[in-house]
Amino acid sequence: MISPVDHHQLVNIIGMSTFPDFMKNTANRIVRANQATPGVEGYVFDGIDGTQMAFWTCSENAESAEQVHDYDEYMLVVQGCYTLIINGKRIPIDSGQEYLIPRGIAHRGEVVAGTRTIHAFGGHRADREGQVNEC
Repeated sequence: MISPVDHHQLVNIIGMSTFPDFMKNTANRIVRANQATPGVEGYVFDGIDGTQMAFWTCSENAESAEQVHDYDEYMLVVQGCYTLIINGKRIPIDSGQEYLIPRGIAHRGEVVAGTRTIHAFGGHRADREGQVNEC
């Protein structure tokens, strides 16, 4: 027998506009000095092998500073649009799309307010508030 559907709960699952509260525990909040993009709030989770997963929400249209990592970066746009810029080439990544940035590649980007992204890093990318002194 199939149980009845709670339509309010279904709308909350399908039409989410924010990450769930358990993913936004203040103990995992990324220190402001580690944010490459202004107006972004992020949370980080660590793998035992030194990899990290980060979840970012952008509250304003913004541009990120150019950065280069010595590890690969995978990104998935959950909601909104992030335009990745590599060697002057603009690569729009829309909701549901993903991109792999190989280690050593200089990149920056532009983000639209309300955009949410998930990133996996092949190394240590971000510290939590309280772990390091903010500048």
